[in-house]
Amino acid sequence: MKIALSGAGGQLGSVVRTALLARSVPLRSAGGSRPLAPLVEGEDLMHGDLRERGVVDRLLEGVDVLIHFAGTSVERPLPEIIDNNLRALVEVYEGARRHGVRRVVFASSNHAIGMYPVTEHLSLDCELRPDGFYGLSKVWGESLARMYWDKHGIETICVRIGSCIERPTEPRHLSTWFGHRDLLHFIDRCIEATDVGFMVVWGVSANKRSWWDNRGAERLGYQPTQDAEEYAAEVLARPNPLDALGQRYQGGSFVGIDYSRADTDANASTARSSKPV
Repeated sequence: MKIALSGAGGQLGSVVRTALLARSVPLRSAGGSRPLAPLVEGEDLMHGDLRERGVVDRLLEGVDVLIHFAGTSVERPLPEIIDNNLRALVEVYEGARRHGVRRVVFASSNHAIGMYPVTEHLSLDCELRPDGFYGLSKVWGESLARMYWDKHGIETICVRIGSCIERPTEPRHLSTWFGHRDLLHFIDRCIEATDVGFMVVWGVSANKRSWWDNRGAERLGYQPTQDAEEYAAEVLARPNPLDALGQRYQGGSFVGIDYSRADTDANASTARSSKPV
Protein backbone atom coordinates (compact mmCIF):
# COMPACT_ATOMS: atom_id res chain seq x y z
CA MET A 1 0.00 0.00 0.00
CA LYS A 2 1.38 3.40 -1.03
CA ILE A 3 0.71 6.43 1.19
CA ALA A 4 1.07 10.08 0.16
CA LEU A 5 1.47 12.92 2.63
CA SER A 6 0.89 16.53 1.61
CA GLY A 7 2.05 19.32 3.89
CA ALA A 8 4.92 17.06 4.95
CA GLY A 9 7.09 19.98 6.03
CA GLY A 10 4.49 21.47 8.36
CA GLN A 11 4.01 21.11 12.09
CA LEU A 12 1.89 17.95 11.95
CA GLY A 13 3.20 16.65 8.65
CA SER A 14 6.72 16.52 10.05
CA VAL A 15 5.57 14.39 12.98
CA VAL A 16 3.68 11.95 10.76
CA ARG A 17 6.39 11.77 8.10
CA THR A 18 9.11 10.96 10.62
CA ALA A 19 7.03 8.27 12.32
CA LEU A 20 5.92 6.54 9.11
CA LEU A 21 9.42 6.51 7.66
CA ALA A 22 10.79 5.05 10.90
CA ARG A 23 8.46 2.09 10.32
CA SER A 24 9.42 1.78 6.63
CA VAL A 25 5.90 2.64 5.43
CA PRO A 26 5.93 3.24 1.64
CA LEU A 27 5.51 7.01 1.70
CA ARG A 28 5.62 9.86 -0.80
CA SER A 29 6.04 13.19 0.99
CA ALA A 30 5.20 16.53 -0.58
CA GLY A 31 6.35 19.93 0.57
CA GLY A 32 5.10 23.26 -0.70
CA SER A 33 7.21 25.55 -2.86
CA ARG A 34 10.50 24.41 -1.30
CA PRO A 35 12.08 20.96 -1.62
CA LEU A 36 12.20 18.82 1.50
CA ALA A 37 15.52 17.52 2.78
CA PRO A 38 15.45 13.70 2.80
CA LEU A 39 15.23 11.98 6.17
CA VAL A 40 16.25 8.56 4.85
CA GLU A 41 18.21 7.41 1.83
CA GLY A 42 16.08 7.12 -1.27
CA GLU A 43 13.07 8.87 0.27
CA ASP A 44 10.24 9.53 -2.20
CA LEU A 45 9.99 13.33 -2.14
CA MET A 46 8.37 16.02 -4.26
CA HIS A 47 7.19 19.60 -3.95
CA GLY A 48 5.08 22.12 -5.81
CA ASP A 49 1.80 24.03 -5.94
CA LEU A 50 -1.20 21.76 -5.45
CA ARG A 51 -3.32 24.10 -7.53
CA GLU A 52 -1.45 22.70 -10.54
CA ARG A 53 -2.70 19.48 -12.10
CA GLY A 54 0.77 18.19 -12.95
CA VAL A 55 1.94 18.58 -9.34
CA VAL A 56 -1.12 16.75 -8.06
CA ASP A 57 -0.57 13.96 -10.58
CA ARG A 58 3.01 13.47 -9.37
CA LEU A 59 1.78 13.32 -5.79
CA LEU A 60 -1.01 10.80 -6.35
CA GLU A 61 0.24 8.43 -9.03
CA GLY A 62 0.06 4.89 -7.66
CA VAL A 63 -1.24 6.06 -4.26
CA ASP A 64 -3.85 4.24 -2.18
CA VAL A 65 -4.28 6.68 0.72
CA LEU A 66 -3.60 10.43 0.84
CA ILE A 67 -3.01 12.16 4.16
CA HIS A 68 -3.84 15.74 3.21
CA PHE A 69 -2.25 18.16 5.66
CA ALA A 70 -1.35 20.89 3.15
CA GLY A 71 -2.98 24.33 3.14
CA THR A 72 -3.17 27.53 5.13
CA SER A 73 -3.65 26.64 8.80
CA VAL A 74 -4.17 30.06 10.40
CA GLU A 75 -6.63 32.89 9.83
CA ARG A 76 -5.65 34.84 6.72
CA PRO A 77 -7.34 37.13 4.17
CA LEU A 78 -10.01 35.40 2.12
CA PRO A 79 -8.12 35.32 -1.23
CA GLU A 80 -5.27 33.30 0.33
CA ILE A 81 -7.74 30.95 2.02
CA ILE A 82 -9.57 30.43 -1.28
CA ASP A 83 -6.36 29.63 -3.18
CA ASN A 84 -4.79 27.25 -0.67
CA ASN A 85 -7.79 25.66 1.03
CA LEU A 86 -10.46 25.64 -1.66
CA ARG A 87 -8.91 25.69 -5.12
CA ALA A 88 -6.09 23.36 -4.16
CA LEU A 89 -8.47 20.97 -2.41
CA VAL A 90 -10.60 20.63 -5.55
CA GLU A 91 -7.45 19.83 -7.56
CA VAL A 92 -6.47 17.22 -4.97
CA TYR A 93 -9.85 15.47 -5.10
CA GLU A 94 -9.94 15.60 -8.87
CA GLY A 95 -6.46 14.05 -8.85
CA ALA A 96 -7.66 11.36 -6.46
CA ARG A 97 -10.48 10.65 -8.88
CA ARG A 98 -8.10 10.39 -11.86
CA HIS A 99 -5.65 8.11 -10.07
CA GLY A 100 -8.08 5.87 -8.22
CA VAL A 101 -7.00 6.95 -4.74
CA ARG A 102 -9.36 5.05 -2.46
CA ARG A 103 -9.14 7.18 0.68
CA VAL A 104 -8.26 10.71 1.81
CA VAL A 105 -7.53 11.77 5.38
CA PHE A 106 -8.57 15.42 5.36
CA ALA A 107 -7.21 17.80 7.99
CA SER A 108 -10.31 19.70 9.07
CA SER A 109 -10.19 21.83 12.20
CA ASN A 110 -11.85 22.68 15.49
CA HIS A 111 -12.23 26.16 14.01
CA ALA A 112 -15.12 24.79 11.95
CA ILE A 113 -17.08 24.89 15.23
CA GLY A 114 -15.17 27.65 17.03
CA MET A 115 -18.17 29.90 17.72
CA TYR A 116 -19.69 27.49 20.21
CA PRO A 117 -19.29 28.60 23.83
CA VAL A 118 -17.03 26.47 26.01
CA THR A 119 -20.06 25.52 28.12
CA GLU A 120 -21.47 23.34 25.31
CA HIS A 121 -20.53 19.69 24.77
CA LEU A 122 -20.61 18.83 21.06
CA SER A 123 -21.39 15.65 19.16
CA LEU A 124 -19.96 14.87 15.73
CA ASP A 125 -23.24 15.84 14.05
CA CYS A 126 -23.40 19.30 15.65
CA GLU A 127 -24.24 22.32 13.52
CA LEU A 128 -21.10 23.86 12.04
CA ARG A 129 -20.20 27.33 13.39
CA PRO A 130 -16.87 28.53 11.95
CA ASP A 131 -14.95 31.29 13.71
CA GLY A 132 -13.38 32.87 10.61
CA PHE A 133 -12.44 32.34 6.98
CA TYR A 134 -10.04 29.54 7.90
CA GLY A 135 -12.74 27.65 9.78
CA LEU A 136 -15.17 28.38 6.96
CA SER A 137 -12.76 26.73 4.50
CA LYS A 138 -12.83 23.57 6.63
CA VAL A 139 -16.64 23.55 6.62
CA TRP A 140 -16.48 23.77 2.84
CA GLY A 141 -13.78 21.09 2.69
CA GLU A 142 -15.87 18.64 4.70
CA SER A 143 -18.79 19.19 2.31
CA LEU A 144 -16.52 18.72 -0.70
CA ALA A 145 -15.27 15.45 0.75
CA ARG A 146 -18.86 14.33 1.34
CA MET A 147 -19.71 15.06 -2.30
CA TYR A 148 -16.73 13.13 -3.65
CA TRP A 149 -17.79 10.10 -1.58
CA ASP A 150 -21.41 10.35 -2.69
CA LYS A 151 -20.64 10.93 -6.39
CA HIS A 152 -17.28 9.22 -6.94
CA GLY A 153 -16.79 6.71 -4.12
CA ILE A 154 -13.65 8.34 -2.71
CA GLU A 155 -13.59 7.64 1.03
CA THR A 156 -12.69 10.48 3.38
CA ILE A 157 -12.03 10.72 7.08
CA CYS A 158 -12.34 14.36 8.13
CA VAL A 159 -10.44 14.97 11.34
CA ARG A 160 -11.40 18.14 13.19
CA ILE A 161 -7.98 18.69 14.70
CA GLY A 162 -7.80 20.27 18.13
CA SER A 163 -4.51 21.50 19.57
CA CYS A 164 -2.04 18.98 18.19
CA ILE A 165 1.14 19.80 20.05
CA GLU A 166 3.62 17.83 22.11
CA ARG A 167 2.06 18.85 25.44
CA PRO A 168 -0.61 21.29 26.68
CA THR A 169 0.62 24.80 27.51
CA GLU A 170 -2.56 26.77 28.31
CA PRO A 171 -5.99 26.13 29.89
CA ARG A 172 -7.81 25.77 26.55
CA HIS A 173 -5.56 22.84 25.68
CA LEU A 174 -6.94 20.88 28.63
CA SER A 175 -10.05 20.47 26.46
CA THR A 176 -8.60 20.52 22.93
CA TRP A 177 -5.26 18.68 23.20
CA PHE A 178 -4.47 16.07 20.54
CA GLY A 179 -1.27 14.39 21.71
CA HIS A 180 1.30 13.21 19.19
CA ARG A 181 1.01 9.58 20.28
CA ASP A 182 -2.75 9.71 19.72
CA LEU A 183 -2.22 11.48 16.38
CA LEU A 184 -0.02 8.65 15.14
CA HIS A 185 -2.47 6.02 16.39
CA PHE A 186 -5.23 7.92 14.57
CA ILE A 187 -3.26 7.96 11.32
CA ASP A 188 -2.65 4.22 11.59
CA ARG A 189 -6.37 3.60 11.99
CA CYS A 190 -7.14 5.83 9.01
CA ILE A 191 -4.76 3.79 6.85
CA GLU A 192 -5.80 0.35 8.09
CA ALA A 193 -9.56 0.61 8.73
CA THR A 194 -11.91 -0.98 6.22
CA ASP A 195 -15.02 0.46 4.60
CA VAL A 196 -15.11 3.88 6.27
CA GLY A 197 -17.06 5.65 3.53
CA PHE A 198 -17.35 9.25 4.70
CA MET A 199 -16.90 10.11 8.35
CA VAL A 200 -15.97 12.96 10.68
CA VAL A 201 -13.86 12.45 13.80
CA TRP A 202 -12.71 14.86 16.49
CA GLY A 203 -8.91 15.06 16.45
CA VAL A 204 -8.61 15.06 20.21
CA SER A 205 -7.09 12.94 22.95
CA ALA A 206 -9.01 11.32 25.82
CA ASN A 207 -9.11 14.57 27.80
CA LYS A 208 -11.17 14.63 30.98
CA ARG A 209 -12.24 18.21 30.15
CA SER A 210 -12.93 17.64 26.44
CA TRP A 211 -15.75 19.63 24.85
CA TRP A 212 -16.26 16.98 22.15
CA ASP A 213 -18.04 13.63 22.21
CA ASN A 214 -15.96 11.35 19.99
CA ARG A 215 -17.93 8.13 20.34
CA GLY A 216 -18.45 7.96 16.58
CA ALA A 217 -14.72 7.32 16.22
CA GLU A 218 -15.28 3.78 17.49
CA ARG A 219 -16.21 2.85 13.92
CA LEU A 220 -12.70 3.80 12.86
CA GLY A 221 -11.11 1.99 15.78
CA TYR A 222 -9.58 5.17 17.18
CA GLN A 223 -8.99 4.73 20.92
CA PRO A 224 -6.94 7.64 22.33
CA THR A 225 -4.97 7.10 25.52
CA GLN A 226 -3.46 10.51 26.28
CA ASP A 227 -5.16 12.94 28.68
CA ALA A 228 -4.28 16.61 29.12
CA GLU A 229 -5.31 16.32 32.77
CA GLU A 230 -1.83 14.97 33.46
CA TYR A 231 -0.54 18.51 32.87
CA ALA A 232 -3.44 20.43 34.46
CA ALA A 233 -1.70 21.54 37.66
CA GLU A 234 1.28 22.88 35.71
CA VAL A 235 -0.89 24.61 33.09
CA LEU A 236 -3.32 26.22 35.56
CA ALA A 237 -0.46 27.61 37.62
CA ARG A 238 0.37 29.96 34.73
CA PRO A 239 -1.66 32.97 33.49
CA ASN A 240 -4.21 32.26 30.79
CA PRO A 241 -2.92 33.88 27.55
CA LEU A 242 -6.43 34.22 26.10
CA ASP A 243 -8.52 37.34 26.55
CA ALA A 244 -12.10 37.19 27.87
CA LEU A 245 -13.56 36.53 24.42
CA GLY A 246 -11.08 33.77 23.65
CA GLN A 247 -11.88 32.12 26.96
CA ARG A 248 -15.61 32.24 26.23
CA TYR A 249 -15.60 30.40 22.89
CA GLN A 250 -14.15 27.09 21.78
CA GLY A 251 -12.20 28.72 18.94
CA GLY A 252 -9.99 30.59 21.41
CA SER A 253 -7.91 33.40 19.93
CA PHE A 254 -9.36 32.96 16.43
CA VAL A 255 -12.76 34.25 17.62
CA GLY A 256 -11.49 37.77 18.31
CA ILE A 257 -10.13 38.29 14.80
CA ASP A 258 -12.38 40.87 13.10
CA TYR A 259 -15.01 40.47 15.83
CA SER A 260 -17.31 43.51 15.83
CA ARG A 261 -20.10 42.69 18.28
CA ALA A 262 -20.29 44.81 21.41
CA ASP A 263 -20.50 41.90 23.86
CA THR A 264 -16.82 41.84 24.80
CA ASP A 265 -14.63 43.99 27.01
CA ALA A 266 -12.57 46.84 25.64
CA ASN A 267 -9.30 44.95 26.04
CA ALA A 268 -10.30 41.97 23.88
CA SER A 269 -7.51 41.16 21.46
CA THR A 270 -8.07 41.10 17.71
CA ALA A 271 -4.50 40.22 16.83
CA ARG A 272 -3.97 37.52 14.21
CA SER A 273 -3.27 34.08 15.60
CA SER A 274 0.14 32.73 14.64
CA LYS A 275 -0.41 29.08 15.57
CA PRO A 276 -2.98 26.55 14.25
CA VAL A 277 -4.24 25.58 17.70
